[in-house]
Amino acid sequence: MVTNISLPPRAPLLTRKGWGAFLVALLVVCALAPVLNLLVPQGSVFHLSDYAVALLGRIMCYAICALAMDLIWGYTGILSLGHGLFFALGGYVMGMYLMRQIGRDGNYKSDLPDFMVFLDWKELPWHWALSDSFVATLILIVLVPGLVAFVFGYFAFRSRIKGVYFSIITQAMTFAAMLLFFRNETGFGGNNGFTDFKRILGIPIATQNMRMTLFVLTGLTLLGFFLLARWLVRAKFGRVLQAIRDAESRVMFSGYNPLGYKLAIWTLSAVMCGVAGALYVPQVGIINPGEMSPASSIEIAIWAAVGGRATLIGPIVGAFVVNGAKSWLTVAAPEFWLYFLGGLFIVVTLFLPNGIVGLVQKLKALKKNQATAEDKS
Repeated sequence: MVTNISLPPRAPLLTRKGWGAFLVALLVVCALAPVLNLLVPQGSVFHLSDYAVALLGRIMCYAICALAMDLIWGYTGILSLGHGLFFALGGYVMGMYLMRQIGRDGNYKSDLPDFMVFLDWKELPWHWALSDSFVATLILIVLVPGLVAFVFGYFAFRSRIKGVYFSIITQAMTFAAMLLFFRNETGFGGNNGFTDFKRILGIPIATQNMRMTLFVLTGLTLLGFFLLARWLVRAKFGRVLQAIRDAESRVMFSGYNPLGYKLAIWTLSAVMCGVAGALYVPQVGIINPGEMSPASSIEIAIWAAVGGRATLIGPIVGAFVVNGAKSWLTVAAPEFWLYFLGGLFIVVTLFLPNGIVGLVQKLKALKKNQATAEDKS
């Protein structure tokens, strides 16, 4: 006798409240922020300053990295301490294009970037060959961090390196890359990196309209990546990732090969960080090897932990909370910022293992249970 098994209907990508919140965020990014910055007079209390636009744009780039970290750490159980490398690689690819856009407007009036003229270089190195093409730059922003992540991840996951050992080698990888980029002969500007950008697509960067354009593009990218991540984790692919996180050996015995799944999500998360780095550079105006420091990668993990792992929205909240506090404290009390960051991470680890979003969900459940108990009584 054959029994027909009916599977439950697939849950929607977002609930009605979720879509409402998403549309509100979309309107804030595409309509409200541009109006407050470009149309509201500077003397008005409702004016959004250029500083605030740059700060929020930078934090949204960080939020993309935190979202990428959640996919591999929160949903797959892979803690990376080297994602700052992929962020910096995307930033350097964009920085190379922006340096070529300077043209002869540099200090030395040369077709070569100023740092190359200073070092007495006569021609561009081979890896700068496509840096004058915006289309090639967009492709390389995805390809370079994706390829580096794929090669590294293939050998690491194939060797079944996991846990703290994987975290250590990712940190070693980004530290080695930082030392490499510090060298002047590599053609990446040494410890000064790239700066003094002037144009993108022939349009001046240092204008209010361009800053707002980059802000909107960053916001749309963040929202787009959020929907992509939401779709992935709710699909069969995402369920396998969570199974790998909880019991990888059982997944193997069930007939799935974890290598392909881990490699795919690892490469995707690296690409997301690379795109974030590319959006970050023209808004901040500089990229140097300091972005590859192990501390930068550790901060990405802290944002995900503070906001709440395996929630998607949590790491975004964590990136805004931590970096907002950092922006305020580095001005109000710069000597206490690192103590605050360390203390925050300890508090979250000990008392809020599910982060800010987990705490909110717990409070909502507690309130709901109390209401149910009152109704019964």
